[in-house]
Amino acid sequence: MENNLQYQPLDFKSNQEVRWCPGCGDHGFLNALYKAMALLNIPRENHVVVSGIGCSSRTPYYVSTYAFHGIHGRAAAISSGIKTANPKLCVWTVTGDGDALAIGGNHFIHLVRRNLDINLILLNNQIYGLTKGQYSPTSREGQVTKTSPYGTIEPPFSPGELVLGSHGKFFARALDTNVKLQTEIFVESAQFKGAAVVEILQNCVIFNDGAYDILTDKDYRDDRQIFLKHGEKMLFGKDNSKGIVLDGFQLKVVTIGEDGYTLDDVLTHDAKTENPFIHMMLVGMNYPTHPVAFGVIRSVESSTYEAKLEQQIAEVSANSKIHTLDELMNSGDTWMVE
Repeated sequence: MENNLQYQPLDFKSNQEVRWCPGCGDHGFLNALYKAMALLNIPRENHVVVSGIGCSSRTPYYVSTYAFHGIHGRAAAISSGIKTANPKLCVWTVTGDGDALAIGGNHFIHLVRRNLDINLILLNNQIYGLTKGQYSPTSREGQVTKTSPYGTIEPPFSPGELVLGSHGKFFARALDTNVKLQTEIFVESAQFKGAAVVEILQNCVIFNDGAYDILTDKDYRDDRQIFLKHGEKMLFGKDNSKGIVLDGFQLKVVTIGEDGYTLDDVLTHDAKTENPFIHMMLVGMNYPTHPVAFGVIRSVESSTYEAKLEQQIAEVSANSKIHTLDELMNSGDTWMVE
């Protein structure tokens, strides 16, 4: 899929005006996507960006590639058809927490379960933004919105737990303000063979402003965020003074040098282990008991749906006694009507 051209991020920027609100976290995501596409050096005609409905779903208009603006909740289904029909394409599915996990929830889990080689970027602002501020499947319990004036009584989905529960092979997470990390993750997700889900914690300045301030406040973010890299120790905090250890069947935050804990006790991140036990706990970590995990949390290679489908078609074709439409039409019991 590579070529000899050297792309620049602007090569993937369309001539359309970006109509997201000033300060919207989607702007950072879009810049990261441009950068990642350029770094991948895949021909523009081999990229397809697909969306459903929502603020995030305006993305197809803003990229200079093939694109498809679908209907509400159906981006995963459309992407599945595109990838199955033409496996050489690099398919990007851009969706929101409402679009993907409410009306599109069924399509979402089956895309993950089937392990289609698709990059699904889930922009999670914990609200319905385009339709003006209703609570979504990821809104915090008790959150007051236009459709929950006394606070929503529904427990929220954790996208990462939903992916792993659907036997997902790749899950990563980033903040909308961290363009560098998003770019690195998008490149890695595109190079991964299988369903790659990337959750972006994205701020909606109009209807849910400050949703992630508890993580991004510059005075506290070092203690509330942890950046995971495969093969490296799970360290965080100022000067990496804190770490994550396994305490029985639970993850525990410790300070290096206190209570007898040393660097050797800190877990080493293994994104590639098939066993999802640690991965499930990592995606579920939340402040104030734990830092929130960012980076590639799970990346396990496995056979993709389209690869198995092509293999099955080849095997059936090789063993079939029927090779043309005429042979098919004249096979079995036939008769002529005069």
